[in-house]
Amino acid sequence: MAEFSLPANSVIKEGKTWPAPEGAKRPKKFIVYRYDPETGDNPRVDTFILDLDDCGPMLLDAVIKIKNEIDPTLTFRRSCREGICGSCAMNIDGRNTLACIKPLDEIEGDVRVYPLPHMKVVKDLVPDLTNFYAQHASVEPWMKNDTPMPPDREQLQSKEDRSLLDGLYECILCACCSTSCPSYWWNSDRYLGPAALLNAHRWILDSRDDATGERLDALEDPFKLYRCHTIMNCTDACPKGLNPAKAIGEIKQLIAKRSS
Repeated sequence: MAEFSLPANSVIKEGKTWPAPEGAKRPKKFIVYRYDPETGDNPRVDTFILDLDDCGPMLLDAVIKIKNEIDPTLTFRRSCREGICGSCAMNIDGRNTLACIKPLDEIEGDVRVYPLPHMKVVKDLVPDLTNFYAQHASVEPWMKNDTPMPPDREQLQSKEDRSLLDGLYECILCACCSTSCPSYWWNSDRYLGPAALLNAHRWILDSRDDATGERLDALEDPFKLYRCHTIMNCTDACPKGLNPAKAIGEIKQLIAKRSS
């Protein structure tokens, strides 16, 4: 489990508490991380008490209700509400996951909502994903193929070759896996992290791609790839049920076979 943490010199103070609505039958306390860099203030946690009988079933429903009805300054990302876009990734009850698919009934006691850990915070629950996306781009996640296309049909792939991509192409780049990884916390300037490496593996295995050797050469680096110590937090955190640790291990095996 990836617990939320802050640098040692950070101090999170207690913020404002909004009381439960009058007549609430199922009150639930939400402790929400707040930070606005423009104010120059330290981060704080605000407390909101909602009536679950007057709220949707998912954590995203709760934060939307807080923003719409209590505090319009609360800032977070969201889009699809279906676990597809990855926008609403947060640290909820001590685990990285998607707010739109996290049922409130699964959380016992107070609900603690923080941004993804060990990333710069743009505001409140919005992490800065600039470096994360740059790392994804660095593995060149597109097909590289110099073979002339057939004149009368698309480039075909066997069912067996296509099946190799299962468990890889489904990544939605939510960053839950990378921000749960201690190696990524301390080396994100050089270690590519689980998400980028899983996507690299997807293209390494694609039978239609002609750049397998080039891709493996680019990853054979003490930090880009080998800072992974198989802690498995990434696999535990993935809301899509993928296994980035397995993908990273298979990349290492491919490099080792090529060198033997």
